[in-house]
Amino acid sequence: MIGFVIDAVIGLLDGLSAWQATLVVLALSLGGALIAEMVVIRGASRLVRRTDTQFDNIVVRNIRWPVVVSVGLVGIYVLTRTPAVVESTLITAEQLDTFFGRPSLVVIIVTWAWALNNLVTEAVEEVKERGSRFDFAPVFSNVWTLVVAVGTVAALLRLYNIDITPLLGAAGVAGIAVGFAAKDTVANFFGGIALYFDDTYKLGDYIVLDSGEAGTVVEVGIRSTTLMTRDEVLVTVPNSALNAAKIVNESAPQRRRRIRVPIGVAYGTDLDEFEELVVGIAEEESLVLDSPKPRMRFRRFGDSALEYELLCWVASPTRRARATHELNRTIYTALAARGIEIPYPKRDLTVTNVPGEADTPAGPSSPLGREESGEAVEGVPNETDGVPSETDGGHEHHR
Repeated sequence: MIGFVIDAVIGLLDGLSAWQATLVVLALSLGGALIAEMVVIRGASRLVRRTDTQFDNIVVRNIRWPVVVSVGLVGIYVLTRTPAVVESTLITAEQLDTFFGRPSLVVIIVTWAWALNNLVTEAVEEVKERGSRFDFAPVFSNVWTLVVAVGTVAALLRLYNIDITPLLGAAGVAGIAVGFAAKDTVANFFGGIALYFDDTYKLGDYIVLDSGEAGTVVEVGIRSTTLMTRDEVLVTVPNSALNAAKIVNESAPQRRRRIRVPIGVAYGTDLDEFEELVVGIAEEESLVLDSPKPRMRFRRFGDSALEYELLCWVASPTRRARATHELNRTIYTALAARGIEIPYPKRDLTVTNVPGEADTPAGPSSPLGREESGEAVEGVPNETDGVPSETDGGHEHHR
């Protein structure tokens, strides 16, 4: 489309002399740039100020200079293609194109590349300010910067008729080599993108992994995600591992969490009084939410107790342990004050004698035992009776 317009303008200048064509082109270029700045850009700026979103302001602000520069420099490019101007210059058409035509296009390409990169960067910053859901958005800004840089270099090489086919082949080989060498990094990168689009978690969420790690998400990066555990220890998990793992997000869809406090009471307890007491304790606890209201549930008949559960809600997953601690302490104290028994398993141990050993005396009765006790047994002398031992002074005596 742009090439067609430029060719049409050059065709209109064929019947004019060199100075006339130059004046017409410069007038059109400068006039067009002035109209683009004073009428188009300023009019668009006034319109976008009335909208609630900031994205249109970002677009108008970033395309302002590229539009003005493009309209102004395209006239120079047209002059280098006008036959009357080319024939009247002291340099060749090729030199004219080398020093004026192509440089003007280079400036236009670089200006638009710079504007497009800034546009996306500012849009990403605007998205980030809308909430932690979009904290992974800077990744796309970095990818866009790389795409714009590669596209700009390719366009400039194409402008100077440099064949980029060998470069593409070399880039493909290098990409394969880098892919094999950095496969873990690439896997982590794409794993992070998948987690972002799936909206698995965001900053501040409390998540539990199937491997047992649990903590609050404090940083989401290109390569990994960092968790802060309840012990204030930072755990860094690769995004590829998170993408393949089972993740329980305890902060979604709401941050409140329900806790279950098991309680057992003895058979024969007044259940109405017991339930009213425990529910009242939960309602008075500051860590427990007023809505949904706490309630008791009779779960089963246990071996030695009636097994109940107190169900109540806390504001966030990190408050569950503290709330359970406070409720257990208060419930124990209140039940003890009311005389309500909390049963526990009891075992009776009965010790019986082995048959045949019931009449065995406690003291030593065998000759050996009496010998060890130092008593003399008839027919069994001991050392106190003057009988020598097995060794005496290093000489062996035989009887």
